[in-house]
Amino acid sequence: MNNQPKPIFFPDLQKLVIRLRDDLNDHLFVLLYAYNGTGKTRMSMAFKDYAKKRKKNPGADTLYFNAFTEDLFSWDNDLANDTERVLKINASSKFFNGFKELALEEKIFAYLERYADFDFKIDYDNWKVIFSKGEQNHIKVSRGEENIFIWCVFLSICELVIEDSKSYEWVKYVYIDDPISSLDDNNAIAVASDLAQLLKKGKDRIKTVISSHHSLFFNVVCNELKQFKHKRYFLYKNVDKGHILRPTDDTPYFHHVAILSELNRVKESGQINTYHFNMLRSILEKTSTFFGFTDFSECIKDIDDEVLYSRALNLLSHGKYSVYEPVEMGEDNKELFTRILQAFQDKYKFELPELLPYEPSNESQE
Repeated sequence: MNNQPKPIFFPDLQKLVIRLRDDLNDHLFVLLYAYNGTGKTRMSMAFKDYAKKRKKNPGADTLYFNAFTEDLFSWDNDLANDTERVLKINASSKFFNGFKELALEEKIFAYLERYADFDFKIDYDNWKVIFSKGEQNHIKVSRGEENIFIWCVFLSICELVIEDSKSYEWVKYVYIDDPISSLDDNNAIAVASDLAQLLKKGKDRIKTVISSHHSLFFNVVCNELKQFKHKRYFLYKNVDKGHILRPTDDTPYFHHVAILSELNRVKESGQINTYHFNMLRSILEKTSTFFGFTDFSECIKDIDDEVLYSRALNLLSHGKYSVYEPVEMGEDNKELFTRILQAFQDKYKFELPELLPYEPSNESQE
């Protein structure tokens, strides 16, 4: 008998949001792993908007971090003189309610110094940030540095929420979607750990949803928060429409084998796109790391056509293939993909989870 938890189908985002909010009635955290292109950002906005649109006690209740949060900041590059470059703040957003009164520089810098080596000053009269490094003022930081600065601003605001600042007393939930998209492994661990420590500190004040496609970040967060009441899911798109939520509370690394299940599904359907070679390469990389191999090709060592397979994976996984604009493979590459996938699974016997079929679920509403 298969005791694996059944995937749950949600035809639209509102029903999915209701499920997540129901989970938070009894749990402190909901942790979602999902690939890019699944609709994580749209879901975070739907979660935020749900409270505003409900009939009973409508109003904002969610402080969120996602791609839209970064849009609250924009550069003035001083094109006329090219000397006084500043990062402008959209002061009209509720996100910045307590900024001016509570002077956040000290809190922000306490986080920022862990990840970066530049300084900053906030001009509250003109709502802009001036960056500096050494003797240089009004510098333009890199995109990555800008993102980490905005993340530190968000963490500082979360601290105000936890401290029951009057400006943020409306916050009941925090929703965090892929906080930093381009981190190396060391910084991914540091960001995940720092976030988890903050959420532990605030567990009696706020409840939190975290969604991410970054497997290392997600695993660290799961391990840090596993002692507290939480729900853990793998979120993926239904083939036709809607989303599927698969509970993974007993399988913390579920998303790794879920990729294999997805690759088997496309192999059977014949709808194999170019980016699936990237996914297959990712599986081999993770497997080789687990076994301590120096190269992913050792995962297919001593099998027929290992040289051909290794070359194919090197060549066909290096293209910048997008899940947003899928391109179907040619028949020759489809056959090669199928042979490599089958050879890998013949050598390593993974117990693959059930992603489909799914069971519809009728969810309650708040």
